[in-house]
Amino acid sequence: MIDDLEYNTEREHLIIPEYGRHLQKMVNHAKALPTKEERNKVSKAIINVMGNLQPHLRDVPDFQHKLWDQLFIMSNFELDADSPYPKPSKEELSENPEPLRYPQNHPKYRFYGNNIKTMIDVANTWDEGEMKEALVYTIANHMKKCFLNWNKDTVEDAVIFEHLYELSDGKINLKSSDEDLSDSSSLMRHKKKYSGGKKHKKGSNRNRKRY
Repeated sequence: MIDDLEYNTEREHLIIPEYGRHLQKMVNHAKALPTKEERNKVSKAIINVMGNLQPHLRDVPDFQHKLWDQLFIMSNFELDADSPYPKPSKEELSENPEPLRYPQNHPKYRFYGNNIKTMIDVANTWDEGEMKEALVYTIANHMKKCFLNWNKDTVEDAVIFEHLYELSDGKINLKSSDEDLSDSSSLMRHKKKYSGGKKHKKGSNRNRKRY
């Protein structure tokens, strides 16, 4: 009986470990069947078992297609069976994905983030009027909040107006504006609320807000 024991170090490598060794043995058995009719029959049975092992993915688009692809991958692309979908190739699986294209822009004022430039560009496309004016002041207030998050506890509105003028290539000029931006304390109130508030005892739900 000791001679019949199997150790993982002596077993073959599992191509997709999530399905387990028994399913891998079923795939190996399907490969060794002599006729295509038998291989097709056993392959469909294996697909049903694989689907039962992942019931949470049944509503995913192309779920069956994914299972058939995994079946051929587990057979090391050696299973000669008919599939209702195009068979994947080993070369296609071994291809390296294309590198992601990250934005290469290096803004002068990084504490504003990359999206602020996009917001300013959108504002420049709007026609003059109350809507554009409201958007511009919203952007300016957001810039002030970003500045306070990364620099210090206070900043003059003139600094924000100068940065906005520069980032908009001179198209948005609030330097002579009589309207003030939101107060620094009101912009930072949300941050202080969660950074310096009282800590609740573990396991206590008293006075805890629900959202």
